[in-house]
Amino acid sequence: MNKINELKNQFIDSELDKIDDFIIAKNIFKQLSDTNRLRIFWLLCHKETCVINISKTLKMSPPSISHHLTMLKNENLITLRRQGKIVYYKVSNTKQSELLHRTLDEILRINCSDIDKIRLVKCQETEKKLMENKNSQIDFAKKIHDYLMDNLDKHITIEELSKKFLSNSTTLKKIFKNIYGTSLANHIKFHRLEKAAELLKKSEQSIARIAKQVGYESQSKFTRAFKETYGVVPREFRIK
Repeated sequence: MNKINELKNQFIDSELDKIDDFIIAKNIFKQLSDTNRLRIFWLLCHKETCVINISKTLKMSPPSISHHLTMLKNENLITLRRQGKIVYYKVSNTKQSELLHRTLDEILRINCSDIDKIRLVKCQETEKKLMENKNSQIDFAKKIHDYLMDNLDKHITIEELSKKFLSNSTTLKKIFKNIYGTSLANHIKFHRLEKAAELLKKSEQSIARIAKQVGYESQSKFTRAFKETYGVVPREFRIK
């Protein structure tokens, strides 16, 4: 027992030495100390929208909204997507954002709203059916696969999939992995890069354009992921 306590204390001491991690946590909590910023964050947890719409919903001025969005973006709590001249914002797909979202929902008891009650009942019905029938699990996983294949150019979060297919994220990931033998993240990455390889072989499109077609906003991230899988960068792959 003494040995266990000693190891436990060593672990605690080592974690306390990670000052940078505590600074990150402090900055995140600091961003959410503002009521309006917290309202904006919660709104973006549930929908993707632009400054004008946020301004109308919260009855705040666009410059004030932009200020709060910048603060949230600097802490990687939200992401943005440009469509023409309009910029759309939504919560980022990170553990920090997910934890904060769940905590906020719990504090505000949002899950007791009528909408969430309906969704909860439907989720329970879906999961009961999935647990009782292997064929239902196969069909469920295939629908998710087909949806992802039809949207390879989009960044789809686990939360979005959970809402669309009426299942909690843990069950969804578990069933998908049981059926396909790999995680959702690895599955979608494999098919994105597979499609990219096909486009590199058969089209004259630029590498940047191909990267966007398979869901990579950054060409550098696409190049790095492609090399990890195929051993060469896209340009070399195309030449060979």
